[in-house]
Amino acid sequence: MMLPRRALAALAATLPLRPARSDMAGPARIVSVGGAVTETVFALGAGARVVATDSTSLFPAAARALPKVGYFRALAPEGLLSLGADLILLSSDAGPPQAIEVLRAAGAPLHVVPEAQDGPGIARRVRDVAAALGLDGAPLAGAVLDDWRALDAPVAALPPVRAIFVLSAARGAPLVAGGRTHADAMLRTAGAVNVVRGFDGYRPLSAEAAAALAPEAAVMMAHVIEEAGGPDALLRLPAFAVTPLARSRRVVGMDGSYLLGFGPRAAHARRDLARLLHPGATLPDLPARAWT
Repeated sequence: MMLPRRALAALAATLPLRPARSDMAGPARIVSVGGAVTETVFALGAGARVVATDSTSLFPAAARALPKVGYFRALAPEGLLSLGADLILLSSDAGPPQAIEVLRAAGAPLHVVPEAQDGPGIARRVRDVAAALGLDGAPLAGAVLDDWRALDAPVAALPPVRAIFVLSAARGAPLVAGGRTHADAMLRTAGAVNVVRGFDGYRPLSAEAAAALAPEAAVMMAHVIEEAGGPDALLRLPAFAVTPLARSRRVVGMDGSYLLGFGPRAAHARRDLARLLHPGATLPDLPARAWT
């Protein structure tokens, strides 16, 4: 239940006040919440200003080593405000909404960064974050978009692969990605067809539904494959044993933040996933970038 406005204001009044900004040309103390947001800050060269991140901010290594404010969907406003940040960059998926309301009521220096699921969206996010930091985001945004567009025609020419994204398979029925997810977007941009349709978000997949969907490839986070006992154990699950996937054995594992982050590294992740889904396909190499 959401707190009424009076209760929010009362709670905000009990929270510590943030100090005045020490550098009016740009925020000196930044809290970055959301893996792609944090990657963008570091890619823009502002990583030294970041004093804390959330638990999904795993790249680069310098971001992983910073103090954590918890999971980005379960933020505690008291902890965030106690950091005395000049700027709190929040993914638009961050929450819960009640925590965001408390932060706003307390006058926290929030900047909400829209999510992105394609090259143009990533470039817009780069420019948005750069503007909040007082930086020029055009060079990074342009490079990211160039890399993404370099793959558009080659990927479009690939024969589509019937694929499925499995978020979890350690217990019971596999949990798979439907529409309006980063997983669905990455599958589509890598030359695959997400065979899961009819719902948004994630749901368990029954053996009967899997047989009807007939996936020939499964994409997963690498640690999920390990938790499931490896590809062999995964393919013995009833949901997959009767599908073309069991015969093709095309189980693709990638680092989760790299695969699903849609940050500055997204074009490289798109290329790598497309190559794994289409063995032997000719895809262009992308320039080596400092932020990858």
